[in-house]
Formats: sequence, C-alpha cells, structure tokens
Amino acid sequence: MGKLTDYLAYKQRLHRIFGAYVVGLGCFFALMAWAEHQGLSRVWLGPIFLFSTVMIYAAIGIFGRTSDAEEYYVAGRRIPPVYNGMAAAADWMSAASFISLAGGLYLQGFGGTELQPGGLAYVLGWTGGFCLLGLLVAPHLRRMGLYTVPDYFGVRFGGEWPRRIAALAAVLCSFTYVVAQIYGVGLIASRLTGVQFEIGILLGLGGVLLCSFLGGMRAITWTQVAQYVILLLAFLIPVSWLAYKQLGNPLAPLVYGKQLQKIAELERKLMDSPAEKEVRAAFSKRELEYAERLKDIDGALEKERVAAEERVRRLKQKDADSALIVAASRELAAIPKDAVGARDLWTKAQADSHERAKPLGGLPPHSQAFAGDPGGTAEERDMFDSSRLNFLALAFCLMVGTAGLPHLLTRFYTTPSVREARSSVAWALFFIALLYLSAPALAVLVKFEVMQGLVGSSFDALPSWIAQWVKVDPALISVSDVNGDRILQFSEIRIGADIVMLATPEVGGLPYVVSGLVAAGGLAAALSTADALLLTISNSIVRDGYCHEVNRDVSPEQRVILSKFALLAVAMLAAFVAALKPADILPLVAASFSLAASAFVPVMVLGIFWPGMTRAGAVMGMTAGLGTTVYYMLVNSASVRSFFGMAPGQSLWFDILPISAGVFGVMVGLLAGVLASILTRGGD
Repeated sequence: MGKLTDYLAYKQRLHRIFGAYVVGLGCFFALMAWAEHQGLSRVWLGPIFLFSTVMIYAAIGIFGRTSDAEEYYVAGRRIPPVYNGMAAAADWMSAASFISLAGGLYLQGFGGTELQPGGLAYVLGWTGGFCLLGLLVAPHLRRMGLYTVPDYFGVRFGGEWPRRIAALAAVLCSFTYVVAQIYGVGLIASRLTGVQFEIGILLGLGGVLLCSFLGGMRAITWTQVAQYVILLLAFLIPVSWLAYKQLGNPLAPLVYGKQLQKIAELERKLMDSPAEKEVRAAFSKRELEYAERLKDIDGALEKERVAAEERVRRLKQKDADSALIVAASRELAAIPKDAVGARDLWTKAQADSHERAKPLGGLPPHSQAFAGDPGGTAEERDMFDSSRLNFLALAFCLMVGTAGLPHLLTRFYTTPSVREARSSVAWALFFIALLYLSAPALAVLVKFEVMQGLVGSSFDALPSWIAQWVKVDPALISVSDVNGDRILQFSEIRIGADIVMLATPEVGGLPYVVSGLVAAGGLAAALSTADALLLTISNSIVRDGYCHEVNRDVSPEQRVILSKFALLAVAMLAAFVAALKPADILPLVAASFSLAASAFVPVMVLGIFWPGMTRAGAVMGMTAGLGTTVYYMLVNSASVRSFFGMAPGQSLWFDILPISAGVFGVMVGLLAGVLASILTRGGD
C-alpha cells in the first residue's frame, strides 16, 4: 500500500512539473514572437531558439543524472504510461518522421515511382509496425524484467553466441539510424545559426551528450517528454496555418483532400506548358552531352579542365569582378581529379538529367496509385507491377523492422508493469497519430503553394529563403534558368526531401519565429531519437559485450561509467560519418529498419511463440537473416560496385530495390531458424 501511495504522489508531482513546463514554453514562444515584432533580427532569433531548447534538455540531463544501474538502464521502471507514451512518440518521431516524411510524400506522391516507393509506404509501414511492436512483442519482453534486447536472446536461448550476435546487430542497425539523426541535427543547427554544416553537427551533438551521457534512460525519458511538446507544436502550427490560408479551416487532415483535385489540374497544365517542354528539352540535351563525355572520359576531362583554367586566366587578365573570379575558380576546383571520379559524377548527372527531362521534373502525379499503367503497354504493365511490389516490400520492411528496433523495445522496460506497458502503447499511438495524420496533408499543401505561388515568378523576385537554404546545402534546393526565359518553371526547381518541412513556414509566409520553432522541433525529433540510439549502442558494447565477454566482475556502478564513455566515443564517430553526408535521411533510416527486421524479428517471434526454437536455430536465423540483408545492400551499392570493379547498375532479385533488402533477410532468417531448430532439437 505504501508503494502505491508513493507512486500516486510521484505522478501528481510529475503532472505539476509538466504543466509548468508547457506554460513556460508557451510564454517563451510568445516572448520570441513579441521580440520579432519589435524588430529583433533573425540573426539573433535562430541562435536563441537553438540555445534555449538545448539548454532545457541539458538542464533535464543534469537534473536526471544518476549512477544507479536501474535508473540508468530502465529509468527505475516507474514511468507512468502517459509519459512513457509521450517519450515513445518522441523516440519514434525521428528526423526521418519529422523532417523527411512530408518531403518524401512531396517528391514521391502517394504511390511513388518505379525507382522509389511512395511516401504512404512509410506512413503505413511505421504505423503498423508500432502496433506490432507494442501489442505483440514489447509486453512479452517487459514481463521478463530485462534491461536490453540482447538480454532477451541470452536468457531465452542460453549460451554466448545468441547474445553476441544480437549485440552486434543492435550496434549495426542503431549506428546506421543515429548517423541519420545527427545529419538532421547538423542540418537544423546550421540553418538556425548560419554556421557550417560540420560545426552545426557539433553544436547539436552537445545537447545529445548532455542528456544521454549524464542520466541514461531516466534523463532521456524526461528529455523526450519535453521534446515531444516542442515537436508537436512545431509540426501542427505550420500545417494548420497552410490549411487555414488555402481552405479556411485549420484542421488540415480533414480538409486537405480538396487540394488534391487542384494539384491534379495544375499538373496537367504543367505537362502541356510550352515553357515546361523547353526545360525538358534542355535536360534531354544535357543527358546526351553527359553520354558523350562518358564515351571518352579522359579526353572530356582534360578538355573541361583546360577550358576552366582558360576562363579563370581570362577573367584575371581583364581584372574582372572578384566574385566572378571566385566563382570560376570554384568551378575549376569542382572538376574531378581523375577519371574514376569523373565517371561517377557524370553518370549521376546523366541519370539526374534523364529524370528531370520527364514531365513534372521527374516527379510522379501526386495522387497516382503506382507508376505505370495496369491497362497500358507491356512496359507500362511491368512498371506498374514493379512499383506496386516495391511499395509493399518497403511497407513490410518498415513494419517488421519497427518491431525489432532495440531502442524502441527498451522503452517499454521502463513502466512499472506489463499492464502499464500496454497502456503506454495506446498513449504512444495517440501521440504519434497527431503527427502522422498531418504529414500527408502538409505535403499536399506545400506542393500546392509551390505550384500556385512560386512557379511563374521572375528569377529576380524569388523569395530570399531560397538563397538562404542554398547556402546551407545546394543539394537541399536549387533553381536554375534552364530555358533562359528568367521565369521559374516547375521543372527548374529541385527540392530535397529534407527541406520541405523545415521550409514550410517560409513557404507559407509565416513569421520567422515559426521557422525557429519548426527548426527547434526538428532538432527535438533528431535529438530524442539520437539519445536513445546512443544509449542502446553503448549498452550493447559495454553491458552485452565487455561485461559478458571480457570482465564479468564489473560492478553495476562501473558498468554505468563505462557505458557513458562508450556513448561518448560512439557519438563522436557517428558525428564524423554524418559529416561525410553518406546519404539522405530516409534511405539511411530505411536501411536500419531492414537490418533490425532481418536480425531480430524472426528469431524473437519464434522464441516467444514457439517452444521448439533452439539456440542453434537462433544463431542460424540471426546470422543468415542479417547476412542476406547486408549482402543485398552492398552488392547494389554504387560505391561498392565501383570499388570492386563491378559493372555499373544493380543486381536486383525479383526487381526489389535495395531499400527493401529486409524482405529477403526476414524470409531467409525465418527459414534458417526453423530448419536449424528442427535439426538440432534436443541438442542444446
């Protein structure tokens, strides 16, 4: 009875603290809006948002610091369901969900293309996967009272190899995931402060470390609760404003469908526009030029280098404007150093020109189900079948991968009981739905705003935010007068998926303070997931690796200290990899889901629901599943194929794209686990 009374008092105290935080956050936002109205410069607003939010997280991290193993690993197992659900939602709303999901829907539409499944695959896959995780897997793991996911494999199957393989897989999929989050952190921090991307990564990383390094799961949980409130406001305010601006109703998920018909009409007009046809013809010409260069790479490279050097020399002789000389020098420096680099660059440029020579700049009609036509030519029917198959494959990988992500599974170790773990799942689904229902609406409303308000503008009158985002990273957005008419055409705009959400306030004409809030929301989404991922990796290295393989006599306090230093080392390595910009956020995240799906889920589900699953079956299932997925990703990677001298292109199985490699890994892992268990039953 005393424990129950203490727990109720604890919850009441939490409610008061949370209420005070929400009120304080509202006052801060109102103060920033007033300051902007009074003339406070954007130069100050951005850094203030960044500094203030990171300091909030840091304060929580300092307040929640602990060296107690129970508190560090599972937050003392006393997090109330509503707050655990909120933390799980923040954990789930990563940089991919917050920053890139709406962008993916903007670029790929609902159904996608032959080479890229539609954005709805992410919405359906992630939502279904969370239900699978919360209702099927997490309660069983919580009932066992463990600390980490590798703990389950060690306890369920015995021996060392199941734990070892699980720990390795946890590190691999979590590291891939955390690189994407830190990339998002750098993107946002650089936009808010104006510093270089690499410095932005380090600024944001400080907030990650202050939260996760000091207090482990306890600090991370309360930080994620604080972050969820920020990212909820950051997502709903701009999308509600766009809905009200365009349709007179702020409830975007309920009314955005009206814009789909208007977008379809605008798409038809753009396809028939003479100016758009001129742009497509210009890109077709560029494609042919790159094809000619690739026939004689060495000769074309030398010709381009000589021409660039001559251009710089002439400008210097004429004592031209320094800006022109600098621009010409940059063009010279950007020329590939050797034939290998030139081939890679020109091959990508040729493929890009090929896509942009298509109607709508290569984007599919927004509301089309899949690419191709089931009633068209043989080629169109094949395209339709391939597009549909890849859509389903990606949704499957994301759904199954969600059920195997270690940092999400660990979240449900923090509740007092299995019943409250199930209750926190319901809360998490509610909090996630508030955002996921709005993502398709945001993509539609932004696309309408671009088509209606931006296309047809003079290049001399383009909004300043375009140039500001170009400074952050030209890959995020670019505009070029391809047909030379000084009027912006739709096909002359290139927008990356990682910018759509972040630029929404500026696209909608909202005050800069809202842009600061959105950036802070994106930062909160990236940091909330990065915190949990880094903790998962460090725990797998120290608790499931070092303490089981090297030194079993380590005290709980020493384990916590070692985990903290491992977390620091992993964070620095992830920051280094993110600074290299290995890929966009969505592909990196999708890869981590395929890895988690193939490594964990088949063996975990069999271990929970099939008593005949053996240790040998677990080892074979995890090894075969993970190995198959990694192989398929690597053999279809352009850089890997180039390194080993393989022919350009991809070696696809059943036309399944590498982003959905987990389809094969899950099937192979399941079959290998069952077969090995049958053959070794009674031998463990």
